[in-house]
Amino acid sequence: MQVTIRPSILKGEILAPASKSSMQRACAAALLHAGKTVIRHPGHSNDDKAAMRVIRALGAELSEGKDGELRVKSPGVRASGGLEVNCGESGLGLRMFAPIMGLSDQVIKVRGEGSLVSRPMDFFDEVFPELGIRVISNGGKLPLEIQGPLKPRDITIDGSLSSQFLTGLLFAFAAAGAHGVGIKVNNLKSKPYIDLTLAVMSEFGWKVENRNYEEFFFPGSAETRAIVEYTVEGDWSGGAFLLVAGAVAGPITVKGLDINSTQADKAIMLALRDSGAKIDMGEGILIGPAALKAFAFDATDCPDLFPPLVALAACCEGVTVIRGVSRLAHKESNRGLTLQDEFGKMGLKIELDGDRMLVHGGPLRGANVHSRHDHRIAMACAVGAMRADGPVTIEEAEAINKSYPDFYDHLKLLGGQL
Repeated sequence: MQVTIRPSILKGEILAPASKSSMQRACAAALLHAGKTVIRHPGHSNDDKAAMRVIRALGAELSEGKDGELRVKSPGVRASGGLEVNCGESGLGLRMFAPIMGLSDQVIKVRGEGSLVSRPMDFFDEVFPELGIRVISNGGKLPLEIQGPLKPRDITIDGSLSSQFLTGLLFAFAAAGAHGVGIKVNNLKSKPYIDLTLAVMSEFGWKVENRNYEEFFFPGSAETRAIVEYTVEGDWSGGAFLLVAGAVAGPITVKGLDINSTQADKAIMLALRDSGAKIDMGEGILIGPAALKAFAFDATDCPDLFPPLVALAACCEGVTVIRGVSRLAHKESNRGLTLQDEFGKMGLKIELDGDRMLVHGGPLRGANVHSRHDHRIAMACAVGAMRADGPVTIEEAEAINKSYPDFYDHLKLLGGQL
């Protein structure tokens, strides 16, 4: 699909999408919770659908309530022999659900789609055997073959590549009844995402002691709850694009984002304030243009913010410095190079200097760009297009369906010319 966007002025109110980080964790917890779960404000992105597909395959029954909530009834992980599970293109889905699948003593084959099949998963080859899980991979990549059952024990893992592996282990240890054991972690990245995992686990009655993000200890005292009700948060990752759009082409009001959320991408507010954007907090976040200036930002713990940060920096006067480039290599695309290439087509100069990205603010021009099948690249280019001097056409624009399928419709509702 092609989408052409002309320079636009935005105004109005919009509700942020449901957080896929929150939604997918809620699905995992609902599968592991032996009982009933009501998930309110469920998401419907491709990654969310993949998570629902996975938990259904692993034994959960799903239905839609009269108010649109997702109702889940689960006996826990119940896998049949020879089961094959497809995680779609969701990196979180694969990394989180693989340890959970390891709770079963049946052989489970795990597949994925798109860029996920080429992303490194050596973690499983290294850690699963320590936990009694048999694993066969394709040279550290998909497809995987997993057979448990997982046996919780004290282990030490490397947290430098992704916190998502730890999220899966935390859920699996809790469901396996871990008692008096801990997971030690070296060099943990994206700590706020672990805060979100622990918050979801707490909602479902599982207790984990966070010992300064260096060890996660299981005291073994879980609460039994027949029914759990969980409300999916508004998504700061998708909301970041709306907020930047408001800062460069607004003013608009974005509703549904909890300023007290544990989501890592809430940090976009720091960048917006440092850039000089006009911000007013009320029932929602009112954000509008001002004399935007270059800023410095460390995105090591929130690498998904790089695309909206580049769109913001493009409209700032001066050179913006963003740290954390090393976290971008194994996303849906190599985002450091992809941002450099695609925004380069719009006339933006981006330098990559080790772990730093230097974005030289300046006028953007109309151009043909490509999403590289990366949802966040497509959305970043769309936001940048609001301030270009002519139309910007995005190829493979449907990539947004991975996380925010309503994105273009929401831009239209705000007055975007698409």
